[in-house]
Amino acid sequence: MKADLIIKNANIFTSDQAHPQASALVVKDGKFVYVGDEAGLSEYEGEVTDLGGKFLMPGIIDSHVHVTTPIGFEYLDLGVLVLCPSKQESLDFMADYVQKNPGKKSYRFALEKSALNGEILTKDDLDAICPDTEMVVLEIGCHSNWVNSKVLAAHGITDDTPDPVPGLAYFVRQNGHLTGESYETASWPFLFDGLRETLTDEMIVNSLSRWIEFSKEFGVIGVFDSGFPEHNDIHERIYKQLRELDLQGKLTTYIDGCYVLTQPAKLQKAMQEVKRFNREFNTEHLKVHTLKIFMDGTMKIETAAMVTPYTDGVMGATAFNKEQVADILKELNEAGLDLHVHTVGEAASRVVLDGVEIARKELGDNYHVKVTCAHLWVQDDADLDRFAKLGVTANFTPWWHSGNIGGNPITLYNALLGEKRAHAMFRCNTMWNSGAVVTWSSDEVFYGDFKNWNPYLAMEVAMTRWINEHTRFDEVGRTIAPFPPETERMNIEQMLIGFTINGAKQLGIEDRKGSIEPGKDADFLIFDNNLLTAEHSGFSFNKPQEVYSCGKKIH
Repeated sequence: MKADLIIKNANIFTSDQAHPQASALVVKDGKFVYVGDEAGLSEYEGEVTDLGGKFLMPGIIDSHVHVTTPIGFEYLDLGVLVLCPSKQESLDFMADYVQKNPGKKSYRFALEKSALNGEILTKDDLDAICPDTEMVVLEIGCHSNWVNSKVLAAHGITDDTPDPVPGLAYFVRQNGHLTGESYETASWPFLFDGLRETLTDEMIVNSLSRWIEFSKEFGVIGVFDSGFPEHNDIHERIYKQLRELDLQGKLTTYIDGCYVLTQPAKLQKAMQEVKRFNREFNTEHLKVHTLKIFMDGTMKIETAAMVTPYTDGVMGATAFNKEQVADILKELNEAGLDLHVHTVGEAASRVVLDGVEIARKELGDNYHVKVTCAHLWVQDDADLDRFAKLGVTANFTPWWHSGNIGGNPITLYNALLGEKRAHAMFRCNTMWNSGAVVTWSSDEVFYGDFKNWNPYLAMEVAMTRWINEHTRFDEVGRTIAPFPPETERMNIEQMLIGFTINGAKQLGIEDRKGSIEPGKDADFLIFDNNLLTAEHSGFSFNKPQEVYSCGKKIH
């Protein structure tokens, strides 16, 4: 048989459990037609490439990213950083800035909440500084913010406005009156104020082109895009540009897209829209068959939902209960669609697991929904083996597994959870050993220099639980010691499988991607360095020498 590409003398990690290693492969018409030893090459004709023992693996599948949200952040004024040690000094700093920069359409600042030292920042404080112009102060994590009265009025928010999801996405009140502080998706409309008017198609394409080039350079051939919460209209605009790029032959990374749902009141519309997205976005590299739900929030501001409360008694809340999840699953099942859920806290994933259990029991063999729980910072012991039993994929973001806050993160988590629970976070190895399908992701919402999007950074931190002086990472993110527990460190084979065939299973494309097997798309990466034996510390500096998509060299 005449072949398009023949490779021999390679160290091939196939991600195929039945045949994990090979030394030769053959590609024809964009597919692998042979994978095995060099003796089998005698049946094929064509130029032979001798790799001299170089390492070769399937293309990377990043199973939870934000392709669309970063475009919002790329063109968003995040504000002037406030680095003051107290509330009053922070207010003085902001007042001085406003006085020295008169006439702005709006004023934005970014503040670490801990700088307030437990004091409350209110709209009255901000009104005193800036009564006639809109003013937004972002909490640095971007999951909450403070605004003045002008912003609340512009959005029609009053004391009588209901909270989108009480206990999760809500407006902070004192004695029934708005304070100007809001949490999670209640705060996101303020965050992206004005973006709809200023964002152009050219800006979108420029940003997407940067991301496409990064993906090619680092060997990311597929992703799950987890959407743009509270801004599905902008999300759709970006998908339209991705569709056009794909039709022009410029999109080389497969995108498994979604429609985002954040609150029960929007459920009916979300169901209609995800079905429409499924029909309208269906090109070679862009498909939508998933509803994405924000089930809870984040640990730092105690909006992640817990089974056991935080040390101060707060429980957090979930957007839906188990019966609602079961109903959602039954409708998705009928439409042939899937579900992907943001689940940071143990109660959030439990609600999803309970909902899956109800739906599976009712539908029996007719149940076909692929369900993924993403993030999984804290898990209750009773739920650890339920992922495997119920067929729910466990998605982790490994570069967070160093604590992801700089300094000594265990101090913060000890305070939030107590020492025992703080020393039992991110239990990915336990989940893996239970038999669950575990996948890996970068889950970054900023493009920037793409440093945190690096899949080899994720591999390093998963294997070390530590960002240190050897890690390809920003200085601010380094932690002073490995994050506990040591037993949750992964090995390189687990990382490669989670970033390849397991990712393909999550996306439902395992029949054509995710492993080097005859009949599958010829997506593969070639490295000078053998990833199987590379040092774990500093692993983040690895990068493929060559990247192939469907048998064509793209980098």
